[in-house]
Amino acid sequence: MSDNQTQSKTAQEPSKDQVLIQVNQLDSAYGERKILKGIELSVKQGEILVIMGGSGSGKSTLLKNMLGLMQPTRGEIIIDKMNINTVDKQQMLKLRRTMGVAFQGGALLSSMSVGDNIKLPLRQHTDLDESTISIMTRLKLELMNLAGFEDLMPSELSGGMLKRAGLARAVIMDPKILFFDEPSAGLDPVTSVELDQLILELRKAMNMTIIVVTHELESAFTIADRIAVLYDGEIVKTGTVEEIKACDDERVANLINRKPREVQIDGEKYLSRLTEGAE
Repeated sequence: MSDNQTQSKTAQEPSKDQVLIQVNQLDSAYGERKILKGIELSVKQGEILVIMGGSGSGKSTLLKNMLGLMQPTRGEIIIDKMNINTVDKQQMLKLRRTMGVAFQGGALLSSMSVGDNIKLPLRQHTDLDESTISIMTRLKLELMNLAGFEDLMPSELSGGMLKRAGLARAVIMDPKILFFDEPSAGLDPVTSVELDQLILELRKAMNMTIIVVTHELESAFTIADRIAVLYDGEIVKTGTVEEIKACDDERVANLINRKPREVQIDGEKYLSRLTEGAE
């Protein structure tokens, strides 16, 4: 077996001692509406896993479940050997301190400076003195190419700078795992490429495991070690970039080729919905 084949096999089949996150038979719903159906997913230590799919495929719901913000209706999520659906509050709090989350719009507090936003997790969760917190903040700003912007307010930053500032806050406590929601959303192509490179550099510098939720194909193909494709609440394919591109599943191919779904409309049911309750 060649080195390339060995690497491909390792990417597809992480061994048990490599697995940092394991999702088993996960179902999730909003009320009666079932969103996720039997999700099976492994994330290994140090990899960048991209979760992608069209709007309404269940990406955000899966992310919320992995963060412990939603309780599944069935199944389990194991993170660093802890079942997040059964651990007590203190254990979950301890686990969350090893996780960073970069939200879609940066989610900085508008009433606080950029520096104070980034310092917030350290002030809340550590006993470090202010001088140490300031040094760590400047280091993270330097890493994000935001040196000198510490005293600005979020309203004074561009979209790309807001994303990087949000990322600096997400990694200020040197998390073991980083979750990144739609990193390229709303950014121009050049800024998007710069952010992709920053994610790769961040993984290399901090040896983090990174889970990225996105619908941006170019970004996914640039940063991913593996990609999990969601369709209608189910994972229809997980594999390397090459395997996803070569996949002959129509649902995956349509996503890759940006082909819209063909919606079959039942005329009678459609008319019935429109006239429901009418005299």
